[in-house]
Amino acid sequence: MKYKFDPKETLERLEAWTKERLALSGGKTAVIGISGGKDSSVTAALMCRVIGPENVYGILMPNEIQPDISYSHEIAEFLGLQWSEIDIGPMSRAFHQQLEKSSLLADRMISPQTRLNLPPRIRMTLLYAISQSIDDSRVINTSNLSEDWVGYATIYGDTAGAFAPLGMLTTEEVIAIGRELGVPEKFLVKPPADGLTGQTDEMILGFSYETLNAYLREGILPDPIIREKIDRAHKLSRFKFEPIPMFDPKLPLEAEQVGDVYPQTD
Repeated sequence: MKYKFDPKETLERLEAWTKERLALSGGKTAVIGISGGKDSSVTAALMCRVIGPENVYGILMPNEIQPDISYSHEIAEFLGLQWSEIDIGPMSRAFHQQLEKSSLLADRMISPQTRLNLPPRIRMTLLYAISQSIDDSRVINTSNLSEDWVGYATIYGDTAGAFAPLGMLTTEEVIAIGRELGVPEKFLVKPPADGLTGQTDEMILGFSYETLNAYLREGILPDPIIREKIDRAHKLSRFKFEPIPMFDPKLPLEAEQVGDVYPQTD
């Protein structure tokens, strides 16, 4: 099925939705992790458009030496938001040192996945620490649909936030929204990488975002091997994005609740 994406019309609805979600969350200001890539740059630009740059706090969190940290500096200055830089390197090392002392890991090595996922969780901890220290502030998620669909995200790391403005937009659509917002091209086309191995996302995933996006929006994917890989990754990663499951004891719950967090018992 062919579809046509209208960034201008989508942005108008996105701005209204974002303003509403922030108000519903009780927030008036926004805290965003700034990497200098398309997702954080577009999210920051969106929040600056919706609530003004004086109400947006960008947090730069390099892991010690980060060759592309200049991108983060430049987009923060370009948008005119308030920003601060915190090196997570010492925190990451401290975690590793304490893990290595743990009796549970005495005969085990810290896994590569642990080393990969620890920095995003440290970064999200910092974002929430800052947000809770600023009145009426909310952490804004910067994830996009393409990455989330195949689970290319860290649970309780970059999956967290009060809400996700870009969560239902593909990488290509995020870029189009960024252009509509006036984000400079260099930030939109910067190849995303995991920040640890030096590999790009597409190198790690084993397929291009262009291929994934065509499958998502139009159902087009001639290669059955790639299709199976995407479907499997999607299935195995759904737990990262679902509310934590709770056993339903089928007991009365009569207090008034908001939303559908708790199951209703007849």
